[in-house]
Amino acid sequence: MKNPKIKQKNQTLYSIKRIGIIGGGQLAKMSILAAKNMGFFVTVLDSTPECPAAQIADQQIIGSLYDPEKIRALAKVSDVLTYDIEHIDTQTLNSLHDDGCTIYPQPAVLEIIQDKFKQKQRLADKGIPVPHFEAVEKPASLALMGFPIVQKARHGGYDGKGVMVLKNQADLAFALKTPSMIEELIDFTKELAIIIARKQDGEIACYPVVEMVFDDQTNICDIVAAPAQIDKATAEQARQVAIDAVEALGGVGIFGVEMFLTRTGEILVNEIAPRPHNSGHYTIEACMTSQYEQLIRIISGLPLGDTQLLKPAVMLNLLGEAGYTGEPVIEGLAEALSIPGLSFHFYDKAITKPARKMGHITILDNHLDKAMAKLQKVKTILKIKGKEKI
Repeated sequence: MKNPKIKQKNQTLYSIKRIGIIGGGQLAKMSILAAKNMGFFVTVLDSTPECPAAQIADQQIIGSLYDPEKIRALAKVSDVLTYDIEHIDTQTLNSLHDDGCTIYPQPAVLEIIQDKFKQKQRLADKGIPVPHFEAVEKPASLALMGFPIVQKARHGGYDGKGVMVLKNQADLAFALKTPSMIEELIDFTKELAIIIARKQDGEIACYPVVEMVFDDQTNICDIVAAPAQIDKATAEQARQVAIDAVEALGGVGIFGVEMFLTRTGEILVNEIAPRPHNSGHYTIEACMTSQYEQLIRIISGLPLGDTQLLKPAVMLNLLGEAGYTGEPVIEGLAEALSIPGLSFHFYDKAITKPARKMGHITILDNHLDKAMAKLQKVKTILKIKGKEKI
């Protein structure tokens, strides 16, 4: 395929045409939907032929995200590479980058973010406010720490996995046995997040600051409310801290920045994701430019899109119901879709499991409290179960 010419203000820009995505989950799927609307050719690498992204990608390379040969094969058929998950082979990506392959966010940035301790150390070194933290070389040394503390696996954690809150000596029986770090347990009033988009030339676009509500049982984000119900000064403080954090990494792409708002009004960075983020799903319906389209714009060298919030919105993650597995069965969909302002997204994963992310709904309303009331109703109606009981 020939690269199309895009004329703008007497300049001719040659856009990238072939995009490669490492990882084929729901984030890749929604990114591909945006890319296809804009006319791009997308190849995805994933080990599962039935992964969500494979259903709409132009082609799939089947293989491990840690397989150097498969990653290089993806690079050969792509003008630019990106990824929808952090847990991939950075050694091969660094080698490809050194050979001139275009990869966003950059492998060096991903390498820092993959290790939660290195990530926090980089932020702290750059003056970004973060909770007190330190590395733990051996699990046995946790017994010497004060309580309560939060233990995080340095590598591989996601969706509530790899995080343990240790409130007392007895909780050490449940401590992670992998290399980890500890953080102080923050007394916060809200958990905030924001999507930051940053181009190659340093230009930045910010989405609204949102509030995340986590499920106590799974430690997975349950609800996102946009915008967060905080005053303008706090929102601006959170926005600036998030911008500073992304700039401290030197990242190019889309970044989900999670933060704590403490009871004393301080903003502390919790974690950064170098990809589209769960807290940004609402942008598909509620913003002028979704986080997914924004990613495609950035990696292909196109101008940033408008991040304006069109209406207040709430997002609910749809998790696999406890006690069920197997082929998904959706209950209550017709009744849920009768609610004004509701949009339904199903990731079409072949198998459901308890607490597995299977989809999400977004509700738009002129009033955030009314949208939230509708969401609470949906929680009692819409269920994703499996054909097999556990």
